[in-house]
Amino acid sequence: MIERILKEKISLNLFKGKTIVIIGARQVGKTTMIKELLKGKEFLFLDGDDPMVKQRLSNPNTKEIDSILGNSKLVFIDEAQRIENIGITAKIIHDQFKKVQLIMSGSSAFELRNQTSESLTGRKLEYYLFPVSFEEYEKSLGYLEAAKDLENRLIYGFYPDVINRRGEERETLNELTQSYLFKDILSFANIKKSEVLEKILKALAFQVGSEVSYNELAQLTGVDKNTVSNYIHLLKLSQIIYPLTSFSRNLRNEIKTNQKIYFYDNGIRNALIQNFNPIALRNDIGALWENFLLSERLKRNHYHFKYSNKYFWRTKQQQEIDYVEETDGKILGFEFKWNSKAKSKIPSLFIKTYDATVEVITKDNFRNFIGLE
Repeated sequence: MIERILKEKISLNLFKGKTIVIIGARQVGKTTMIKELLKGKEFLFLDGDDPMVKQRLSNPNTKEIDSILGNSKLVFIDEAQRIENIGITAKIIHDQFKKVQLIMSGSSAFELRNQTSESLTGRKLEYYLFPVSFEEYEKSLGYLEAAKDLENRLIYGFYPDVINRRGEERETLNELTQSYLFKDILSFANIKKSEVLEKILKALAFQVGSEVSYNELAQLTGVDKNTVSNYIHLLKLSQIIYPLTSFSRNLRNEIKTNQKIYFYDNGIRNALIQNFNPIALRNDIGALWENFLLSERLKRNHYHFKYSNKYFWRTKQQQEIDYVEETDGKILGFEFKWNSKAKSKIPSLFIKTYDATVEVITKDNFRNFIGLE
């Protein structure tokens, strides 16, 4: 069992007068974490996929809710977004049953936020759970074991089932992408042409670390630019990919409007292109390393409340910085190199223009970058 960072943070906020909402992609471990958090406590578990639960919680009045809750002081509603009008039901529980701690989880951040944003304004604490972080992994396994397994994690990623089913990583990832990710997205958006979605995802997987052109993707997939844009927006809402926009302030020759697309998990990315070769046999280690570091930094910043704006930087003359963070007006730049002996050419223009510091992150010093030192 890998201890999740959010578990302790949520535990500290139980019975503090707020409904707790945990969101995250399917199979990242939300239900497992919450049940582990509630172990040893009496709680009422309500499954949003259960037809009876759906029916009884869709439009209940206060008396009906009272009969459902009984004497329970801890109530956990899993896959809450499946329940119609769950926001109103949650509001009634919050307002009328003051001694009850309500916890809700949902795989669709977009749906659950939509249903609870207005009704639970000022009444909820919202947490986002990612696939397992390297920080969580190392703290559970120990420094040496995690270090030995780094290359495997670059290939197979951090979904809990992938970690737990050693030797079956490829099958598990294929099942995750086909059975869960595609199925959820297609049903959520009522999309019938799954092949277009798959083509776009594959194209994005091959372009990790490169600037993405919607026009080029449209040509590759045989659909129009608006369709590409809509599908990418849907993939962002489904917590499969996230964008990094270009940083620009003062210079005429800076790239101002482009974006790069990254995957929340390396294993999902590799499953899409069906490449599980070991690191020594790959020509995309730079992209894997960059995707891993950015995803881990995202987890670190989110879990430890480190707030910053995130970018990449490039000029038309191809001077570039892989990753830029802006925090309280201070600019930090980072270059990513898998090989610690590889030379890095840091653009002095960036440092002088923005009074910035730039650090090169390699496999020898990455732990501090992702919150471990």
